[in-house]
Amino acid sequence: MGTAMSAPPEQPHLNAEQRRALKLLARIPGGATEATLFAHGFCREMLAGLVLAGLATVTTAFIRAGGPAMKVDRYRITAAGRRAIEG
Repeated sequence: MGTAMSAPPEQPHLNAEQRRALKLLARIPGGATEATLFAHGFCREMLAGLVLAGLATVTTAFIRAGGPAMKVDRYRITAAGRRAIEG
């Protein structure tokens, strides 16, 4: 009876836009706000795809700067995201 060997986890195939977003996130230690990523031309759907693939995380905070509280989403690259852009 042979033992089955598990295959190494497959690296996700990244398109140029996803790779560019992950490289930007890798350069910003505290992560980037959604507004910053939008300013760089990234869309919400692509960012959500990175999160669903485990390549990035998103956290939501509410901040107040003299007026009503605002929702701020901050994206950070994960270890899997770093591996994906290295390979």
